[in-house]
Amino acid sequence: MLAPRRILIADDDLEVRRGVVDLLSSLGSEILQAESGLEALSLLRERAPIHLLLLDMHMPGCGGLEVIDRLRGQFELPFICYSGNATRELESQVRAAGAFAFLHKPVQPDRLRAEVVRALGRWDSANKPS
Repeated sequence: MLAPRRILIADDDLEVRRGVVDLLSSLGSEILQAESGLEALSLLRERAPIHLLLLDMHMPGCGGLEVIDRLRGQFELPFICYSGNATRELESQVRAAGAFAFLHKPVQPDRLRAEVVRALGRWDSANKPS
């Protein structure tokens, strides 16, 4: 049996975070919340392992792209990005950085849940003991 997985949600909008927690609570994962990119980076260091990062692209101080840049070489984990101000250029940058998925706000709950389950399943497959 797999140990419970940790999901980190980084979004400066408290209502969005609460909605995502409610949506994903039935998965049996521990869900951590960060209201900024800097807080997300801190939680990644302090609460490892984190198995999935849900990341808003537009947060004050340290946005999603900066978080992704700082993660490079430090953490290997899937991340799902979303934005209410998505452009083709932003989506292209995020995908080039290795995002598991890129979603547009308002995110459809069923789509977000499906992408999270898919991402966790891929993480589980990649990290099974031989």
